[in-house]
Amino acid sequence: MIELPEGISLQIDDNKITAKGPKGEVQKQLSKKAAIKVEGNKVEVTAAKALKGTVESTISSMIEGVNNGYTRNLKVLYAHFPVSIEVKGKEILIKNFIGEKQARKTVLMGNTKVEVKGQNITVSGPDKEAVGQTIANLKSAMKIKEKDPRIFQDGIYEQGE
Repeated sequence: MIELPEGISLQIDDNKITAKGPKGEVQKQLSKKAAIKVEGNKVEVTAAKALKGTVESTISSMIEGVNNGYTRNLKVLYAHFPVSIEVKGKEILIKNFIGEKQARKTVLMGNTKVEVKGQNITVSGPDKEAVGQTIANLKSAMKIKEKDPRIFQDGIYEQGE
């Protein structure tokens, strides 16, 4: 049984769940083997034990995201060549990484926002999976190939909280 906080609405159409709140909207397609019922401000999931836990966790993450949002702070580190990151629509450009002339590109997932201030990057959004995948895309785009990673430690790293 999951409690819905005030100001959060949950709609179920077949097994597509939409959560709406002050930080935005998140949609997920869940398993058809789980029965989800909303009564007042309570959500009840009926399914096999393992699936029930997964579905409840997903719904809780959706509620948390539309209520408070998810934010991660990253830092770009470099030794010799100053890296600049630019956001253009749904595309992220990484310029001058290890002195490369061609910009590396990656994409934003869902309705995630990326804010760049010098070397500090803030990735935020209501969908936990989209925020995590955007960070994974950035890290993957800044992977150094064919060089010793112990020497070339340039890249993007998460800051401690």
